[in-house]
Amino acid sequence: MEKYEPLLSVENLQVSFQVRGRELTALRGVDLHMNAGESVAIVGESGSGKSVFTRALTGMLEDNGKITAGSIRFQGQELTALRRERGWQSIRGGGIATVFQDPMMALNPVLTIGKQLTSAIRAHQKCTAKEARERGIEMLRRVGIPNPEKRMEDYPFRYSGGMRQRVVIAIALSCQPKLLICDEPTTALDVTLQAQILALLQELQQELGFGILFITHDLGVVAKMAHRVAVLYAGQIVEQGTVEEIFYDPRHPYTWALLSSLPQLAVGGESLYAIPGTPPSLYGKLTGDAFAPRNPYRLKIDGIKEPPVFSVTPTHTAKTWLLDPRAPKTEKPEAIRELHQKLLDQIREV
Repeated sequence: MEKYEPLLSVENLQVSFQVRGRELTALRGVDLHMNAGESVAIVGESGSGKSVFTRALTGMLEDNGKITAGSIRFQGQELTALRRERGWQSIRGGGIATVFQDPMMALNPVLTIGKQLTSAIRAHQKCTAKEARERGIEMLRRVGIPNPEKRMEDYPFRYSGGMRQRVVIAIALSCQPKLLICDEPTTALDVTLQAQILALLQELQQELGFGILFITHDLGVVAKMAHRVAVLYAGQIVEQGTVEEIFYDPRHPYTWALLSSLPQLAVGGESLYAIPGTPPSLYGKLTGDAFAPRNPYRLKIDGIKEPPVFSVTPTHTAKTWLLDPRAPKTEKPEAIRELHQKLLDQIREV
């Protein structure tokens, strides 16, 4: 029987940077697997390692950064073995494409939309200039750009923020990638445009069958878009599971804290919950549980020994000593119970 190969398989990924003569370990043993057509969200505070992770997947780490251990397999190909830019060029765009947070920064202001679309298509697919233009027009039509033949000649400044993000999505999908990385794709948009872009991504995913890796701070987006969620803290995935498991039955105190700080839970006249303290320094080796200094539910062992990964269900794991059979029973905060449904109800009202 042939062994099943996931779309993306990341195992024990470690990424370090040399900063002023010191080593900073930004990712500390990340494991993540994705299947074709699946949507996975990675959530966490700024500095948790989300963007470093996606840059490692596309060979776009800064010059002072490198993968020091682990494996990245994409459609069966080991990406950590790629040493030259030419090898990565066949992966970027053609296999893995990225939609960035600021669409204006992702588009060249001195080139027409058509030029940017056709350049991407011809870089990854064997076709004539005429065929590339026809495909570009079709992609603009698919993402909802009216009169695409004429708009091919426009420059980015003539588009609104929402329209520019549609163009970025069209460019990203023009070479039919199998994995689309969405790095905070709706942060710069208002709520109405955000809903439109998310609906567009869902529609295109169903039509074209690509996988989506969401990098986001917005757990409302996660509730609507993701099949599975990975919670990243201090360069490690501390909890992952289906979207229902993470919202209905979170088990890691950091996940509880993230959910408790949602603006949707704000009560008039009261301060919004904020996670106390700051993330740990990633210079040198961490002792115990990295979240322990900020964890109101911490145990004595949290400051001594790093917790293993505990299985809650076959699809749900968490890296916390609270799941050890010997640990005292601890309930999640009252505020985040039934949170998934609350978020979906608010999204439907938009």
